[in-house]
Amino acid sequence: MNPKVDQFLSRAKQWREETAQLRRIILDCQLTEELKWGKPCYAFEGANVIVIQGFKAYCAVLFFKGFMLKDPQGILVKTGVNTRVGRQIRFTDVLEITKMESVLKAYIQQAIAVEKSGVKVEPPKSAEPKMPEELQKRLREDPAFKKAFKALTPGRQRGYSFYISGAKQSKTRASRIEKCRPQILKGKGFNE
Repeated sequence: MNPKVDQFLSRAKQWREETAQLRRIILDCQLTEELKWGKPCYAFEGANVIVIQGFKAYCAVLFFKGFMLKDPQGILVKTGVNTRVGRQIRFTDVLEITKMESVLKAYIQQAIAVEKSGVKVEPPKSAEPKMPEELQKRLREDPAFKKAFKALTPGRQRGYSFYISGAKQSKTRASRIEKCRPQILKGKGFNE
């Protein structure tokens, strides 16, 4: 048990009991406990396996390589439409966690086996976002902007494309491009 996670639990306003129960189950599976990204995180030989997350409507365990797990119970959930690798199991109360303890442990053991195998996997390919016409036009008109955008990693380019194309109106897409331009010129990703 990591004292930083003890402190995290003592300050938790929501999902305290659920997090404590998930923690007990996960630690029973012989993983190393850390506090990363402000959340309890569990690793096998230094490789992140699981993180406990709290949201408004539910708490969850996120399996970092969840897309590789067999899901006979049909309980693994993608965290968003653009999620490629991670999968969650979501809970809304302690009783639900207690009832699923053996199932949860089986999924955890499966995740540990994935790490033990040492397999390096490519995440499944998702449909690449179509670069919005407004962004293509701006890149054609502004060589410095084009150079900076092309220098971004593919993931950062994808992040900006998703964000910009998420706007319904052309005017809003153009506004989003201008809003993001300083970050792009600095070589930063959308959420940095």
